[in-house]
Amino acid sequence: MTIGLHIWPDNSRVVGLITKIIIILLVCLSFVSLSPCEALPEDVTIMGSSTVMPLAEAAAEVFNLEQNDYLVSVTAGGTGAGILGIVERKYDIAMASRAITEEEKQMFGDSFQEFKIGMDGISIAVSDEIYQEGVRDLSRDQVMRIYSGEITNWNEVGGPDKDIYVISREYGSGTRDDFNEAVIGDIGTESPGVDTVAYSGAEVKTAISGSDRAIGYLGFNYLGGGVQGIAFNGIVPSYENIKLDFYELKRNLYFYTFGDPTPGARAFIDFILGPEGQKIAAEEGFIAN
Repeated sequence: MTIGLHIWPDNSRVVGLITKIIIILLVCLSFVSLSPCEALPEDVTIMGSSTVMPLAEAAAEVFNLEQNDYLVSVTAGGTGAGILGIVERKYDIAMASRAITEEEKQMFGDSFQEFKIGMDGISIAVSDEIYQEGVRDLSRDQVMRIYSGEITNWNEVGGPDKDIYVISREYGSGTRDDFNEAVIGDIGTESPGVDTVAYSGAEVKTAISGSDRAIGYLGFNYLGGGVQGIAFNGIVPSYENIKLDFYELKRNLYFYTFGDPTPGARAFIDFILGPEGQKIAAEEGFIAN
């Protein structure tokens, strides 16, 4: 098994936030002899699911520009890491592409507060070449057998005579957990057919688009750019099919806090649940509440 390279998200928004802080500091220094310096914004830290990250980043960029009380920063690391981060008080909000499990409640206590911020579909995706050569629909059994290593050539499912390059997500990924539960039947199941483990939806997309024989699973918002979403059990992943509950691999996306949200976390959660935040969700390829 090979391990996928890390592909870190674009840092342009981070540069914008740093610029904002620098401007505030310069203004303070300019007027320090005339009046007390205005207080710096309170940090709101968010960490977790790479699937949810594009929505959280886009919303944070707008939120940070519209007010001066709070400064939201967003970091990916996987749903499990985000949940652990809020339990350990390292972060204010966890991004999650799955619900808190009973095991997590038993381990950490039932102090989690849940906020459903949108919907998504786990898309079974293939390389553009495989799609063009006829693989446009796979059953649950076929996908399960590909990931278990029983099916290893595309010609076994109506495609070309090419070995299947199988991509999965890392342990702790909410997308991996949801996929394993819905397709394989068990969250903890190992997949012996997997060739590469990717550490974000962006890595899955890059691995699929860079191959002529790949299959992987990733959030609906990542489709396009050489990555073709195919039908699962006869239903294609589309906005309408996910919204209307036709597509089986749909899921809710969440923010979690451990205990009551801080004032800054509450302000940002209210923003993302409001009309402007839900508009951003739709613009980023998610299904709004």
